[in-house]
Amino acid sequence: MAKDYKDTLNMPRTDFPMRGRLPKREPLFQRKWEEKRVFKRIKERKAPIFILHDGPPYSNGHIHLGHALNKTLKDFLIRYKALRGYRISFVLGWDNHGMPIEKAVLEDNDRLKELKKLKGEVSEELRKKIDEVLALIERTRKTMLEKGLQDLEVKRLIREASRGYAQIWVEVQKAEFKRLGVLTDWEDIYLTMDPKVEAKETEVLARFVREGYIYRGYMPLPWSRESQSALAMAEIEYYEKESPSLWFLAKSLDNGYYILVWTTTPWTLFGNRAFAFSPTMEYILFRLNDGRTVVFSAEALERIKETLGWEGEIIGRKRGKEFEGEKFQHPLFKDRISPGILADFVSAEEGSGIVHIAPGHGKEDYEVGRIYGLEVFSPVDERGNFTEEADEQTVYPLNVAGLSIEKGGERAIERLKKLGTFVKLGKMYHSYPHDWRYKKPLIFRATSQWFLSLDHKNLRQRALRAIKEDVKWHPPESINRIYASVKERPDWVLSRQRAWGVFIPAVKCENCGWETLVPEVMHRLAEDIRAGNSDAWLTEPLERYLPEGFKCGKCGSTSFTKRYDILDVWFDSGSTCITILKGRNIGYPSDVYLEGWDQHRGWFNASLMVGMAHEDRAPYRVVITHGFVLDEQGRAMSKSLGNVIPPSYVINKYGADVLRLWVASVEYTQDVRIGDEILKRIVDAYRKIRNTFRYLLSNLYDFTQSLDHENLLPMDRWALSRLYVVSQEAKKFYDSYEFNRLYRLLYNYVIELSAFYFEALKDRLYTWSPSGRGRRSAQTALYHILRELLLAFSPIIPHTTEEVWEHSPFKDEAESVALAIWENLPDIFYDEKLEEDFNILLAMRDEVYPALEMLRRERKIIGQNLDARIEFAPKNEYESLILKYEPYLQEIFGVSQFLLAEEPKGDETVEGSFGRWAVSHAKGSKCPRCWMWWENLSEGEICPKCKAALSGEDALGL
Repeated sequence: MAKDYKDTLNMPRTDFPMRGRLPKREPLFQRKWEEKRVFKRIKERKAPIFILHDGPPYSNGHIHLGHALNKTLKDFLIRYKALRGYRISFVLGWDNHGMPIEKAVLEDNDRLKELKKLKGEVSEELRKKIDEVLALIERTRKTMLEKGLQDLEVKRLIREASRGYAQIWVEVQKAEFKRLGVLTDWEDIYLTMDPKVEAKETEVLARFVREGYIYRGYMPLPWSRESQSALAMAEIEYYEKESPSLWFLAKSLDNGYYILVWTTTPWTLFGNRAFAFSPTMEYILFRLNDGRTVVFSAEALERIKETLGWEGEIIGRKRGKEFEGEKFQHPLFKDRISPGILADFVSAEEGSGIVHIAPGHGKEDYEVGRIYGLEVFSPVDERGNFTEEADEQTVYPLNVAGLSIEKGGERAIERLKKLGTFVKLGKMYHSYPHDWRYKKPLIFRATSQWFLSLDHKNLRQRALRAIKEDVKWHPPESINRIYASVKERPDWVLSRQRAWGVFIPAVKCENCGWETLVPEVMHRLAEDIRAGNSDAWLTEPLERYLPEGFKCGKCGSTSFTKRYDILDVWFDSGSTCITILKGRNIGYPSDVYLEGWDQHRGWFNASLMVGMAHEDRAPYRVVITHGFVLDEQGRAMSKSLGNVIPPSYVINKYGADVLRLWVASVEYTQDVRIGDEILKRIVDAYRKIRNTFRYLLSNLYDFTQSLDHENLLPMDRWALSRLYVVSQEAKKFYDSYEFNRLYRLLYNYVIELSAFYFEALKDRLYTWSPSGRGRRSAQTALYHILRELLLAFSPIIPHTTEEVWEHSPFKDEAESVALAIWENLPDIFYDEKLEEDFNILLAMRDEVYPALEMLRRERKIIGQNLDARIEFAPKNEYESLILKYEPYLQEIFGVSQFLLAEEPKGDETVEGSFGRWAVSHAKGSKCPRCWMWWENLSEGEICPKCKAALSGEDALGL
């Protein structure tokens, strides 16, 4: 009976489990990081600081995959920078004020259902808080119905309920981010509703008032009828909308002809104050068959004839500048005159080349109206209904007061028909601004608001210079988005007509209506807010804040009332570069801002304006942009499509590390896709990575000390040279934020290790002398490979690498892999000549392997490559290389026998670029211990290599 040599082998051994069971085990590692104060120790290091300022998500519901993508990318960065020895500042923040939360409190029952559903998922303490907030919301709604939104007690209740509602979702989202594996100090967060933050923000606003950035203006702004508030640029989204396509005539009171005008907003005709012509365009006088003469752009002639079905002849031509000052009949009212004016924005691409101007209902109309001194007339209230002013402007009213703009527009069309100036009404579909929260079309309505001037002290130009000269943008082309956004944005509308937010503490003269902001008032109010009373502007008397002897700047009166507008939430989040980075003495500017591409109009933009106005320096050194998360078909996720994948689904099914590995695998600077098929591929990749770690651990169970580099075998020195290159590349990709290239590098390296190096080492690791040079050489290389792979992967799959660390030979270096330091490998590891040699040897291996596959798969001559014999006649230029590595060729090629021969013989031959190959079954007998074939070996006898190993020696005298 053959002797069993199994117990004499150095078989792999490890307690590291093959299966990760990530959904169950990951929370254990997260608790470890908290108990060991891992992040706190990192942020308390005596080392250079790296600041990643967190853009605050909105505390109004569960996190989605966009949040998961964002926070995971940030976690990659802070974990990597920690490995490189930095002290880290990464303070998670939440945006708490604004309309969506106020809407949830006042009217959104779906949000309340979501809140009630939470009760079955959270702690007893949070369940109690939910009940309290639900009761408060019910009381708030009841009081609002009784007293109205403008009642101060109602405003206070709205704020109290909103604060409680926001706090609940902060706690829920905090737990969800923690479950992602985000490394931070969970006790050190920031909330925009924190009284200390609100107080500092009020002081920032006071400084801007004092320095002249803030002004009160009356102009048309995008207005949401649903939220009854003006909106800033970042709160607008564009969707397709059906609009009227109205053509009408207006008579020249000076010349008797008519001008042809086109509009998609018939309701704005009530605010018409002029007609605009292009100063450089040519216009024609076109006599219709009914005898009337109509003026319109010569460029638009054929299109207008086709659209309106007109026939006639051209009887004259005029340049646009000739119409300036000409008097025209108002479209609706015979007792009003609308003059001709000139405007560069007039074109003939749509319409007639003549534009109806309503300065109270459009930005361009307003700007050109300022040049000509036109009245800014906007007879529409906050709900989108006409006010009495619409009728009071004329002795021929249409009685639209109280009607919606849509109904009023219908009456305007009927008036045109009665006047005989109606031409045609159709429909058109076009991109139109919508409220980003309600997804409803906006109107443009002139109102009095507080603005931050972008041109005061050359703010806009300073910001544009900083964008180009002081900030690095990733991807580089994203600079175009932010540059255009800043260049084109109007002055910042700061005020909102709501209750939940940071107050703009303006005062209004009761005598003349003058409104102003007083820095002393704001600073005194900030003191009360900082003391904990965020509602002080509601609850405390105005006299507490007014400076002694304060008088109206216009009429000298001393009687004032408070105004209760609140600050735009983008000012809340944008000012955190001051309220948090400077307010907490973290440091300014931040090293990195990292958010979605939409934030070029949002947080990046708002932060830049506040930072430049306050510090004359951009608030960030680097801005990184990521895309949105789509489903596998490339569609946006939405409840209506039923394709929403919550992060919890992925985490509960596969684990957070699988979700994080997906984040690393995608080109995040573009929109990215996710779904079950994609995740299955990621799971397969995860298993390969985990098995690689397990292989490395299992072969290091008895490893105690590395060999000196010069004592390593050539293949192991080559492996360390490859590792050196991979490690340097990995750090380069981390430093350049190219995480998907990092992922491909590391994953391909894992595949490469499994396909060649690990396979080649098996004989030396399992059958050679346990403490001999050959095995220790291999283990030394594996030791370094394990450590580098652990550190390189740890920002990406931190739970898995934490588990590996606990089983690793270097676990005593640090209590957590996150506390380890990832230093550069010794330069001695890199051997360019050795790599060149092995590149050729591996190419040779690839050349002969198809013949081995033929013997194994097709001809069934061998069962595995270890059963094979290779005979090789190298070409002259490769002979010295083969001779140089002759003792290691069996190991490199993975066969039992490798011989140099002038005339190679075998079952399969290959005439290759490196020489002539012949492959066959190995000769002799198979060693029962190592399974290699030897020519002069008796049946059942072990080979000389194994005899040496059992004697505690290395084979071949190594």
